[in-house]
Amino acid sequence: MSITLNNGFKMPIIGLGTWQMGGKEIKGLIMNAIKIGYRHFDCAADYKNEAEIGEALAEAFKTGLVKREELFITTKLWNSDHGHVLEACKDSLKKLQLDYLDLYLVHFPVATKHTGVGTTSSAVDDKGVLEIDTTISLEATWHNMEDLVSKGLARSIGISNYDIFLTRDCLAYSKIKPAVNQFEIHPYFQRESLVKFCQKHGVAVTAHSPLGGSAANIEWFGSISCLDDAVLNDLAEKYNKTPAQIALRWAIQRDTVVIPKSSKVERLKENFEVSDFELTKEDRELIKGMDRKYRMDLPAKSWGIDLYA
Repeated sequence: MSITLNNGFKMPIIGLGTWQMGGKEIKGLIMNAIKIGYRHFDCAADYKNEAEIGEALAEAFKTGLVKREELFITTKLWNSDHGHVLEACKDSLKKLQLDYLDLYLVHFPVATKHTGVGTTSSAVDDKGVLEIDTTISLEATWHNMEDLVSKGLARSIGISNYDIFLTRDCLAYSKIKPAVNQFEIHPYFQRESLVKFCQKHGVAVTAHSPLGGSAANIEWFGSISCLDDAVLNDLAEKYNKTPAQIALRWAIQRDTVVIPKSSKVERLKENFEVSDFELTKEDRELIKGMDRKYRMDLPAKSWGIDLYA
């Protein structure tokens, strides 16, 4: 299953998120994911594992497990590199051992103090507040992103964690429209207005954290994980699927790309097997009623400033 981006390239609708993957396990996970059928991998400079992913991809190509043109590889520009877009992209390509990216995203709509290409630092001042660079506009960053397309380093470019107003602005000043906006979406945080706005204006939506976050829900909201919610569990029993498969299928039927992550092979397989059933309109309405506006990704926890305020 895939969606067609506004530039004609196809993007697999199910990908593997690689946040918090690391160490010796990552090579095996990538190889197993490819064997299961994954063709879309979502990476980021800030995840600090591009080099390990690159080693796994190189082996997959060398052994004939998959061809480069069969994969869709995404990575992201970190905040501290907004003034060094070309260098940052080349650094990611070198680590990933690739000649081009299928998709390069602006990770967050904020430029911060530069600390060296590829270091992905989030410098804070003596009060613990993020050092935002007010000399670099998002428009300037975007035009440098556009240059990557003309240089053949990225086939598609996009944005991440942009709200409606920032997305609107990017559409207004761009020569090359953002192909994708990636942001947090799950049954407890559905982002209905932002999803509709992006899709209306030809910007594909990728849902990161599509299964929510159990630890975050407990710590920050005193709530259960959405996967423990009675609605998803009742539907899982009805369709003979898992709650995670129900959540992913709901997202896919909203025409959003999903990038769940797991360090367990059986979960990788489970998350990928969501194309053999469809949720009824009535059941999708039940899930729609689960929305609690619970955002799992809260930069203020470490940056001392709420970018979403």
